[in-house]
Amino acid sequence: MGRVTRRRRVLRVREGGSAYRPDTLAAEEPMEIRVGGRPLTVTMRTPGDDFDLAAGFLVSEGVVHAAGDVAGIRYCAGATSDGGNTYNVVDVVLAPGVAAPDASLERNFYTTSSCGLCGKASLDAVRTTAAWSVAEDPLRVGTGVLTALPDRLRAAQKVFDSTGGLHAAGLFSAGGELVCLREDVGRHNAVDKVVGHALREGLLPLRGTVLMVSGRASFELVQKAVMAGIPMLAAVSAPSSLAVDLAAESGLTLVGFLRGTSMNVYCGDDRLEAGPVAAAVPAG
Repeated sequence: MGRVTRRRRVLRVREGGSAYRPDTLAAEEPMEIRVGGRPLTVTMRTPGDDFDLAAGFLVSEGVVHAAGDVAGIRYCAGATSDGGNTYNVVDVVLAPGVAAPDASLERNFYTTSSCGLCGKASLDAVRTTAAWSVAEDPLRVGTGVLTALPDRLRAAQKVFDSTGGLHAAGLFSAGGELVCLREDVGRHNAVDKVVGHALREGLLPLRGTVLMVSGRASFELVQKAVMAGIPMLAAVSAPSSLAVDLAAESGLTLVGFLRGTSMNVYCGDDRLEAGPVAAAVPAG
């Protein structure tokens, strides 16, 4: 398998001088996902937890919903012209009776590590029908639990310490206990790896959980949370307007700018167990 990090020689410039020294970088390599031997998409990712990534991607696209929907996942030998195995091509075999992905899901271009939606054949395909309703989830989370999550996420990041270049996605219980954490150069890949792990462990739907991400909350991350049955998504940065729209439509609680003791709750604030709330600031 590919390595998670790479070493490169860099010129480090600091006040008072400069020197050449080795630096550790987060690895980024393409991974092709095939279903039943048929190429479906290529994503740029950090090697590691590749089977989780492939499984989570198929959950996000509405192809699979349970561990029994997947008969097997393997790296493809003979992926190169000389018959070698690059460990960059993963083939998912679906269980009998599970329909193969619709042709409309095929990506026309590479999926970059910063944007999982680029090249979708149809924007309509993004609004996949979820197998579970997060609106009915009775999750309640204390604001004190939420404000502790960014530090808990950061403390669990192993590769970030040496590279400073990876996003993280962490799945937490209502009480703030870490269930699963994954890192990747792409925030959407990190989430897919978390969801794929849950699928393979038979944990879907992920009722009563909180998904914490290290960056912003995009439309796609909300979609992935909804597709996995996660009722709350929290991010250290801002959400997009479309992310808020989808969260509101789906009944998902969306929290942004979760830093220190503050946060913005964009929808689903009934799931927060909070103390007295200050008077609203007049708009404008």
